Amino acid sequence: MPLMSERELFAQVPGRLGIDIWSDVVCPFCYLGDTILDQALGRFPHADSIDIAYHSFLLMPDLSDTPVDLAELLSSRHGMSRDQAVAMNDSLAARGRELGLDYRFDLAQAVSTRSAHQLSHFAAQHGKQHAMVRRLFRAYFTEGLNVADHGVLAGLAAEVGLDPSAAQSALASEAYAAEVDTDIQYAGQLGITGVPFFVFGGKYAISGAQPVEAFVQTLDTAWAEIVEGAVPDPAR
Repeated sequence: MPLMSERELFAQVPGRLGIDIWSDVVCPFCYLGDTILDQALGRFPHADSIDIAYHSFLLMPDLSDTPVDLAELLSSRHGMSRDQAVAMNDSLAARGRELGLDYRFDLAQAVSTRSAHQLSHFAAQHGKQHAMVRRLFRAYFTEGLNVADHGVLAGLAAEVGLDPSAAQSALASEAYAAEVDTDIQYAGQLGITGVPFFVFGGKYAISGAQPVEAFVQTLDTAWAEIVEGAVPDPAR
């Protein structure tokens, strides 16, 4: 049985480079990292030959669909005061502004992201995963939407060109729950303990929201070795 529904994990299509990304839509560093990757691709001459697949990771698997205050949650989980949690988020927001992102941690509703990840897999089946993940990031970090609410998620799906009724039906039936669990299982097997985690061509990895130069260099290296290196030399 295939281990990934969108495409085989780390499978490389001739002439193309695959990037597998583990992330969570409530992870501020994932939003940063995804944006930095986009910037790197803007400087990469083969960007049209890149295939990106997002894989699920649950930073807070014990959360329910009932929203809780983010600052209070961080305070209790990390042994810091509420003011310290707010200051930490303010620092991240400042970094986000440098990349054109509008973090509104004061609006964020911390909830389980299982349904959001199922929506990501649904979107992948219709060629809309990248747009869907980006929309989920903005919904959570900027608009303060409840990304566990199926009605909210269906509306977001419609915004990226997906059928909202089909999306809501998939969420209600948990049609993509197995895909989420498989992603999490793979993360454990690969030793991934934090996100974002990027794998280029099944060989080169970047952990965290590294500088754009690191992404550009990794793209260049992976392309040269995995894509160009796989093309037979006609002179031979």
